[in-house]
Amino acid sequence: MSGRLYFEDLEVGHVIATQGRTITEADIVNFAGVSGDYNPIHVDAEHAAVTHFGKRVAHGVLGLAIATGQAYLTGLLAHSIVAFSGLEWKFRAPVYIGDTIRTELKISKKRELPGANGGMVVMAIEVINQQGEVVQAGTWNVIIANRPTES
Repeated sequence: MSGRLYFEDLEVGHVIATQGRTITEADIVNFAGVSGDYNPIHVDAEHAAVTHFGKRVAHGVLGLAIATGQAYLTGLLAHSIVAFSGLEWKFRAPVYIGDTIRTELKISKKRELPGANGGMVVMAIEVINQQGEVVQAGTWNVIIANRPTES
Protein backbone atom coordinates (compact mmCIF):
# COMPACT_ATOMS: atom_id res chain seq x y z
CA MET A 1 0.00 0.00 0.00
CA SER A 2 1.17 3.52 -0.64
CA GLY A 3 -0.10 6.94 0.30
CA ARG A 4 -2.10 7.82 3.38
CA LEU A 5 -3.87 5.01 5.15
CA TYR A 6 -7.25 5.21 6.83
CA PHE A 7 -9.22 2.75 8.95
CA GLU A 8 -10.72 0.89 6.00
CA ASP A 9 -7.29 0.54 4.35
CA LEU A 10 -5.75 -1.29 7.29
CA GLU A 11 -5.92 -5.06 7.39
CA VAL A 12 -4.91 -7.34 10.23
CA GLY A 13 -1.37 -8.49 9.51
CA HIS A 14 -0.38 -5.33 7.58
CA VAL A 15 3.14 -4.15 8.56
CA ILE A 16 4.47 -0.61 8.45
CA ALA A 17 8.26 -0.32 8.77
CA THR A 18 10.11 2.89 9.55
CA GLN A 19 13.53 4.22 8.65
CA GLY A 20 16.31 3.86 11.20
CA ARG A 21 17.49 6.62 13.49
CA THR A 22 20.81 6.75 15.36
CA ILE A 23 20.65 7.68 19.05
CA THR A 24 23.03 10.52 19.94
CA GLU A 25 24.39 11.94 23.15
CA ALA A 26 22.42 15.10 22.38
CA ASP A 27 19.19 13.03 22.31
CA ILE A 28 19.90 11.76 25.83
CA VAL A 29 20.94 15.15 27.21
CA ASN A 30 17.93 16.88 25.66
CA PHE A 31 15.53 14.19 26.91
CA ALA A 32 16.99 14.50 30.44
CA GLY A 33 16.35 18.24 30.26
CA VAL A 34 12.79 17.87 29.04
CA SER A 35 11.86 15.05 31.43
CA GLY A 36 13.93 16.08 34.44
CA ASP A 37 15.33 12.51 34.59
CA TYR A 38 19.02 13.03 35.27
CA ASN A 39 19.62 9.47 36.50
CA PRO A 40 23.41 9.01 36.25
CA ILE A 41 22.99 5.80 34.20
CA HIS A 42 21.94 8.16 31.39
CA VAL A 43 24.07 11.27 31.90
CA ASP A 44 27.22 10.31 33.84
CA ALA A 45 29.75 8.29 31.83
CA GLU A 46 31.92 7.51 34.89
CA HIS A 47 28.96 6.20 36.88
CA ALA A 48 27.58 4.21 33.94
CA ALA A 49 30.98 2.60 33.31
CA VAL A 50 30.80 0.70 36.61
CA THR A 51 27.22 -0.56 36.14
CA HIS A 52 26.26 -3.84 34.50
CA PHE A 53 25.60 -1.86 31.27
CA GLY A 54 29.22 -0.63 31.17
CA LYS A 55 28.26 2.65 29.52
CA ARG A 56 25.46 5.20 29.35
CA VAL A 57 22.07 4.00 28.17
CA ALA A 58 19.22 5.96 26.65
CA HIS A 59 16.15 6.53 28.78
CA GLY A 60 13.67 3.75 28.05
CA VAL A 61 10.90 6.26 27.47
CA LEU A 62 13.14 8.10 24.99
CA GLY A 63 13.09 4.94 22.85
CA LEU A 64 9.30 4.87 23.05
CA ALA A 65 9.09 8.56 22.13
CA ILE A 66 11.37 8.05 19.14
CA ALA A 67 9.26 5.07 18.03
CA THR A 68 6.12 7.24 18.00
CA GLY A 69 7.98 9.86 15.97
CA GLN A 70 9.26 7.24 13.54
CA ALA A 71 5.71 5.98 13.03
CA TYR A 72 4.48 9.51 12.37
CA LEU A 73 7.32 10.26 9.96
CA THR A 74 6.26 7.42 7.64
CA GLY A 75 3.40 9.75 6.73
CA LEU A 76 1.12 6.75 6.28
CA LEU A 77 -1.02 7.50 9.33
CA ALA A 78 -0.06 11.14 9.88
CA HIS A 79 -3.45 12.53 8.87
CA SER A 80 -5.67 9.67 9.97
CA ILE A 81 -4.77 9.15 13.63
CA VAL A 82 -7.49 10.71 15.75
CA ALA A 83 -6.16 9.68 19.16
CA PHE A 84 -3.53 7.55 20.85
CA SER A 85 -5.70 5.84 23.48
CA GLY A 86 -3.34 3.50 25.31
CA LEU A 87 -0.35 1.20 25.28
CA GLU A 88 1.39 -1.72 26.93
CA TRP A 89 5.18 -1.59 26.76
CA LYS A 90 8.23 -3.67 27.65
CA PHE A 91 11.85 -2.56 27.74
CA ARG A 92 13.74 -5.69 26.67
CA ALA A 93 17.31 -4.53 26.12
CA PRO A 94 19.28 -1.31 26.53
CA VAL A 95 19.66 1.29 23.81
CA TYR A 96 23.08 2.90 23.76
CA ILE A 97 24.51 6.08 22.23
CA GLY A 98 25.35 5.14 18.64
CA ASP A 99 22.64 2.49 18.29
CA THR A 100 20.37 2.83 15.28
CA ILE A 101 16.78 1.87 15.97
CA ARG A 102 13.84 1.34 13.64
CA THR A 103 10.22 0.52 14.40
CA GLU A 104 7.86 -2.05 12.93
CA LEU A 105 4.12 -1.65 13.43
CA LYS A 106 1.88 -4.64 12.70
CA ILE A 107 -1.90 -4.33 12.69
CA SER A 108 -3.13 -7.00 15.11
CA LYS A 109 -6.78 -6.03 15.67
CA LYS A 110 -9.30 -3.52 14.42
CA ARG A 111 -12.87 -2.70 15.33
CA GLU A 112 -15.24 -0.08 14.03
CA LEU A 113 -16.44 2.57 16.45
CA PRO A 114 -19.98 3.49 15.36
CA GLY A 115 -20.51 7.22 15.36
CA ALA A 116 -16.79 7.97 15.61
CA ASN A 117 -16.14 8.08 11.85
CA GLY A 118 -13.37 5.52 12.30
CA GLY A 119 -12.29 2.68 14.50
CA MET A 120 -9.95 1.29 17.12
CA VAL A 121 -6.74 -0.26 15.80
CA VAL A 122 -4.37 -2.30 17.94
CA MET A 123 -0.80 -2.41 16.65
CA ALA A 124 1.94 -4.77 17.79
CA ILE A 125 5.11 -2.68 17.93
CA GLU A 126 8.75 -3.70 17.89
CA VAL A 127 11.70 -1.35 18.22
CA ILE A 128 14.70 -3.07 16.65
CA ASN A 129 18.38 -2.13 16.85
CA GLN A 130 21.05 -2.36 14.14
CA GLN A 131 21.83 -5.96 15.12
CA GLY A 132 18.20 -7.04 14.61
CA GLU A 133 17.57 -7.31 18.36
CA VAL A 134 14.13 -6.27 19.63
CA VAL A 135 14.95 -3.73 22.35
CA GLN A 136 11.40 -2.57 23.10
CA ALA A 137 8.01 -4.00 22.25
CA GLY A 138 4.36 -3.72 23.07
CA THR A 139 1.00 -2.68 21.74
CA TRP A 140 -0.44 0.69 20.88
CA ASN A 141 -4.18 1.36 20.76
CA VAL A 142 -5.08 4.14 18.35
CA ILE A 143 -8.26 5.51 16.87
CA ILE A 144 -7.95 5.85 13.10
CA ALA A 145 -10.33 7.93 11.00
CA ASN A 146 -12.29 6.64 8.04
CA ARG A 147 -11.28 7.88 4.61
CA PRO A 148 -12.86 11.31 4.00
CA THR A 149 -15.80 11.25 1.65
CA GLU A 150 -15.56 13.20 -1.58
CA SER A 151 -17.90 16.22 -1.62
